[in-house]
Amino acid sequence: MGLADLPILSMLKSRMLWQQDRQRVLAENVSNADTPGYQARDLSALRFDEQMVAVARPVALQQTAPGHLSGIAGGGDSQFRSEAGRGYEVRPAGNVVSLEDEMMKVAANQMDYQAATALYSRSLALLKTAMGKR
Repeated sequence: MGLADLPILSMLKSRMLWQQDRQRVLAENVSNADTPGYQARDLSALRFDEQMVAVARPVALQQTAPGHLSGIAGGGDSQFRSEAGRGYEVRPAGNVVSLEDEMMKVAANQMDYQAATALYSRSLALLKTAMGKR
């Protein structure tokens, strides 16, 4: 069994590759901010549903005493609403790129990438420790 066969490492690798591609797309949006008729693009969110089903077991919440509150398994009913994507003003040249929003996406993507690389390197260090290589 190779390191690439471990589910956590393969998911982190997929996540980092997706974030690299997203960074490229966001950089294209920023560089074309003044291009007439340019439409901002973004990658669809990366989903790990199939991989998570194989790795994670569902956790059921249990009420152990009558005074305990019952929990919501999965957190499906949230009291908060998510906002739909807001529309942007179209410039006279037909460009709809908002530099502020693109730069916020770039910063968030960079922080997510750094978190994924830290998790990846710590997972490798944990494996080395378990094998007695450290």
